[in-house]
This record gives sequence, structure tokens and C-alpha cells, in this order.
Amino acid sequence: MTSDATTVDTPLTKLVGDKTAKALAGHLDLHTAGDLLYHFPRRYDERGEHTDIRTLDVGEQVTVLAQVQRTAVRPMRQRRGNLLEVTVGDGSGGTLTLTFFGNQAWRERELRPGRWGMFAGKVTEFRGKRQLNGPEYVLLGDQTDGEAAANEQVEEFAGALIPVYPAAAAVPTWVITRCVRVVLDTVEPPEDPLPATVRATRNLIGLGTALREIHRPSSREDLYRARHRLKWDEAFAVQLTLVRRKQRAAASPARARPARQGGLLDAFDARLPYELTGGQRDVGAEIAADLATDHPMHRLLQGEVGSGKTVVALRAMLQVVDAGGQAALLAPTEVLAAQHHRGMLDLLGPLAQAGQLGAAEDATRVELVTGSLGAAARRRALAEVSSGAAGIVLGTHALLYEGVDFADLGLVVVDEQHRFGVEQRDALRAKADQPPHVLVMTATPIPRTVAMTVYGDLEISTLSQLPQGRSPIASHVVPAADKPAFLDRAWRRLREEVAAGHQAYVVCPRIGEADAKSGGDEEPPELDDNGRRPPLAVTEVAPLLAEGPLHGVRIGVLHGRLPADEKDAVMRSFAAGHLDVLVATTVVEVGVNVPNATMMVVLDADRFGVSQLHQLRGRVGRGSAPGLCLLVTEATEGSSARERLDAVASTTDGFKLAELDLEQRREGDVLGATQSGRRSHLRLLSLLRDADLIRDARAEAIEMVEEDPDLARHPALAASVAALVDADRAEYLEKG
Repeated sequence: MTSDATTVDTPLTKLVGDKTAKALAGHLDLHTAGDLLYHFPRRYDERGEHTDIRTLDVGEQVTVLAQVQRTAVRPMRQRRGNLLEVTVGDGSGGTLTLTFFGNQAWRERELRPGRWGMFAGKVTEFRGKRQLNGPEYVLLGDQTDGEAAANEQVEEFAGALIPVYPAAAAVPTWVITRCVRVVLDTVEPPEDPLPATVRATRNLIGLGTALREIHRPSSREDLYRARHRLKWDEAFAVQLTLVRRKQRAAASPARARPARQGGLLDAFDARLPYELTGGQRDVGAEIAADLATDHPMHRLLQGEVGSGKTVVALRAMLQVVDAGGQAALLAPTEVLAAQHHRGMLDLLGPLAQAGQLGAAEDATRVELVTGSLGAAARRRALAEVSSGAAGIVLGTHALLYEGVDFADLGLVVVDEQHRFGVEQRDALRAKADQPPHVLVMTATPIPRTVAMTVYGDLEISTLSQLPQGRSPIASHVVPAADKPAFLDRAWRRLREEVAAGHQAYVVCPRIGEADAKSGGDEEPPELDDNGRRPPLAVTEVAPLLAEGPLHGVRIGVLHGRLPADEKDAVMRSFAAGHLDVLVATTVVEVGVNVPNATMMVVLDADRFGVSQLHQLRGRVGRGSAPGLCLLVTEATEGSSARERLDAVASTTDGFKLAELDLEQRREGDVLGATQSGRRSHLRLLSLLRDADLIRDARAEAIEMVEEDPDLARHPALAASVAALVDADRAEYLEKG
């Protein structure tokens, strides 16, 4: 070992120089040798193997391996000097234009046809052609003296695998390659935290070898073994965290809330105007059994939009009230909380009228607590909650505030759990004397491996059956830029629905400014850095529709910036049929239930995520008439945004769409990286492709925790888990 050997904790300033270290820290959040070693290549290129330029998205920061096809120089129109245009191709038929401004004759000599290079920059579009403006690049092979220094770190891979790193404009991939080489040549291999028995059983290579081979692979085979080992570390760290958390939860005490014969729940079941589905009965039995135990239930209830989760949750809440406790439901928006309140009062009838004339014998009260309650109404509601008179309490974040006290909180139901932060969910749990039972609900179906990885400490129930009476929903993409006539037809189709006595939603990605003008003589909106206009806004679209294609139709506006009483009034008016069309933001995404609404037009649909579109679409087809959802977009055919919309239109299977959504997001996000706002070391694990590996890691984690709950006999492993699932993410998994 050389005398200048370093450890993974050595600052990069000591290894790659101040200027480069500052760029790595500022642009990529890489500070130590270990940070750089865990900054894995995004992919590996081989000369002659194409990148498929046709799949690049406008706005994306890319590095492509391509060959110069031709160059052209022409004078610039607006200023003095020449413009050099270089066309490069990847062998697949796709081409990309590189543009260089100013008099740069030396570049023309350097970028001669036939030369291969790596080109890095931001993809823009000009007159229908993809281009990189002034990209950074490094040329491969046939180096001139002037290129030798820049090429050195790439040429060692000539004919082998060239790593392409997640990079930044100021730190291109070849700079990262050079820095990684410096670290690999000097760093002390880290201690391998994985017990030798696990390595042998699972046929895993050592950590030091894996880190070297992932950056400088000798072959595809060696690369596979390196990735497999590092993926194992990620999966094992998460599973150890979850298994330990599940074990601790099972050991903590809770008050059992067993079902009571002849109580509120039985009375509710007797007055239900419809039959529960088989799925609702089965899931209800699972929850009832959990509530009857003396350790806290931690259950995730997932079900398609409209599968009847709310009724399942209400039955669980009534079981807790029958057992002398209170139940609280936390909803993400006031619109949804108010709708839950109205819906439950309707379903419960005299069972929710304790203290009033005509109340049922065992009646309770259902209280709504939101931020917009007036002072007197708030005082009355809080008194009902603290005395225990309100057995069921519904609310938004307002439930979490100081001064909201429960007499005996036995069950917490979190609706649309992904809309809440960990701290918010935990704050509500903390209002109970003992850990309450917890039921979290989501209408976003969760792929099996995500459930195993992110919710591995929760029992999972799934409602896959839709109640009788739900109608099918047809979905179509409307390519507004390519075929403007299709958009005209969409508005005519909406008028037809209204003429038939139905209602519709028009959804926009943005609220817009309150004083937005609706005239047609305005300056065109400013484009963003990628040449795209800003997303369409509710306050701008509503008046344009009212004056144009939907003239004479009764239009309402709903968005999150409206005062709470106005939001409620608009929603009530729409539900009562006094409005034909609701122009809204995603405030209608969850829980809004208007059976007469049969059509939805989503504008700028490519600006929404897959799961969000699936949720939005679930607002129509809730009655006996079929639903129609039109996804309006300017995304071009063949782009990834258009493919995503085509996939949403092609299926109403939420689980298929959830897998597609997962493929298109960074996998680290589901593990809390986004929530904590910090870089995640969970880089390689694919929750879709690595299902078997995750299952094996979970089995090993269960076995290890049973033998050594605190990992006391494996201190290096405990430290490794802490590094991979840092304190913030451990807490995210811990409380989720």
C-alpha cells in the first residue's frame, strides 16, 4: 500500500485539487472519496454501440457517444461571426446537431467527419431538430497532442466499457472518470461489513472488488457481479431497517379494540343501502382481527379509485367507537375532508346524531376540524373531541395543531398517505396515550416490490374489486399540436355531454395569477429554457373557454388558493348540478365524488405523473353512465412524454400504471430521498427488476434480526446500514 493511501472519508480537495473538488461538491454534492466511489455510472458505452439519439428528451442533460457525420459553417444573422453546425449520429439513424457560436475554425478542423466522441450538454429543439448548444466534448482515438490530456482518462477504456456518469454542465462525465481513477488508485479498500457467511451463501463478491469493477469493469460479466453485490447492500440495508422496525412495533403495547355484538357497526351494516363486495368483507375481517390485538395495527389499504376504501375505513372506525375509543381520519385537502364528512353523515344517518332527537340508541357524533372553521365552531368542535362525545373526527392538517386533544384516540386513518409528510402522520399518532392502531390508505396501486421495500413493516390489504354500478372509462390522447382539429372536437364532445344532462371537469396544471388577462391581444407567453411555454392555468383557461368553445355553459372554478368557504360552495354547487363544468387544478384528484360527472379533459397532460393521471381519471364514470377522459398534449409522437400518455390511455389497470410510473421515476425517491431533500446512496436497486434479490435480502434480514435484534454482533454492518439508510431516511421508513 502506498504512503499516500486514503480512506473513504478523505475530502476530495486532498485528491483532485480545490477547483475540481469545489465543482464536484457544488454541482453533484460529492465531498469525500467515499461519495465519489458511490457515484455510480449511469450506463456504459462501447464505441460502435449507439446511444439511440431518438429517445432523448428536450430539456434533458445528456452525454452521448456519437460519430461526426458532417460540418457546416455559415454567417450569423443577428451578430458578427460564424456559426458552426456539426451533425453527429449514433448508428441507429438518429442525428443531433451541435452548434458553436463565434469564429472557431479550430473546432471545424478537430470535429472532422468519421471521428467518434462523447458530447455533453442540454438537449434543445430548434425548427424540429434536436440540438446541443456549445456542448462539452472529448474525442476518442487518433488523438492530437492538444487532445492528449483531455483524452487520457477515456482512452484506457478503448475497446472496453466507457462509464458515463450522472454529470453536470460544469462537471462532464470524463472529468468524473478522471477523479474516480485518482481515488481508486489511492484509496484504502473499505472494510467489508457483510458477514462472510452471507457473502458465501448468496455468492457475493467483496465490497472493495465491487467498487473497483463498477467504475472500471474488465467485462460485462465482472460488471454484473459488481452491480449485484452493491444492489444487495442497498436491499439488505433497507430490509434490516424495516424488519427491526416491525419487530419493535410488534413488541409495543396498544389497547385492543375488539368488535362488539349489537353495537354501532352491526347497526351500520344493517342500514347500508348496498351489499359489501367480497373484497370489502375480507379486508374488513383482516382489519377487525388486527384491532382486537394488544399491539398496534400497522396496515396499508390499497385499492383502485372507487373500490370502496372509505366504507372499509368507516367500519373500522365504528368498531373502535364500539370499544369505547375514538377514531380520527386525516385527509389531505379541505375539499376531501368536507366530502368525507358529508358522505359519512349520509351513510350513518341517526347513528351520527347522538344527543339529537331521533338519534339511534348507540349513536355517536362525527366532527369536522379544518383550518377554516370560525372561532365559535372551532371551540364547539374541539370540546366534542376532547370530551369523547365525537367518536369519529375528520380533518386536515388542522387536526395536528396544539389544542386538538382526544379523550381516547384508538385508531388513526390516513387517507392518501403519500400526500402527508412523516412528521404530520406522527404528530397525530402522538395525540394518543398509547400507540394507536394505524390504517393508511392509498388509491395509487403499489407494485409488490415497492410494498415489500417501502412498506415492508406494514401488513398490506388490497381491494381489487369495484363495487357494482361503476361504469367503464375510455381514455384517449388528443395531440393538440399535430392535430388542432382534434382539440376542437374535444370541446364539441364536452358540449354534447352537457347537453345530455351530464357534467365535466377540465383540469389544468397551474392556478395562474388572479389578475391574469383573458384577452387575445396579449404578448405570447415567455418560453422556458427548453423552449416550452408555461403550463396552462385555471384562471387563464376558464375565461377563454367561457368566451370561446364553451360559451353559454355554466362554468365554475376550483383551486387551492380559493378561501375554504368558497371552495366548499363551488364543490357543493357542482355536486348539486348547478354547474356544468368545473375548471380545476389537481384539488379534484382525490376523493371528489360526483356520479353525474362523465367527462374529463386534462390540459397539458404531459405535465402530470402517471399515477396522478390515473387518480384524476377516477373522478369520472362514478355513476351509471360511461366515463370519458381526454389527455390533451403538445408532446410529439415518439417522445417519452407521449409514450407515457399513450400507456395511460391504453389501460385502466392501476398496477400496470404504477409499475410504469416507477420505471420513470428515480427509484431512490420512493425510499425517502426526495422527502429528506438529500442525496440518496440507494442508487442501483430496481424495485421492478430486482424482486428476487429483494425477497432474498428480506429473508436474510429476518433471520439475522431474530438472532441479533440490535446487530450488536455485527457493528460494521450496523454502521453500513446507517450510511446507506441515513438518519433521515431511517426515520422516514420508521414512521411511514
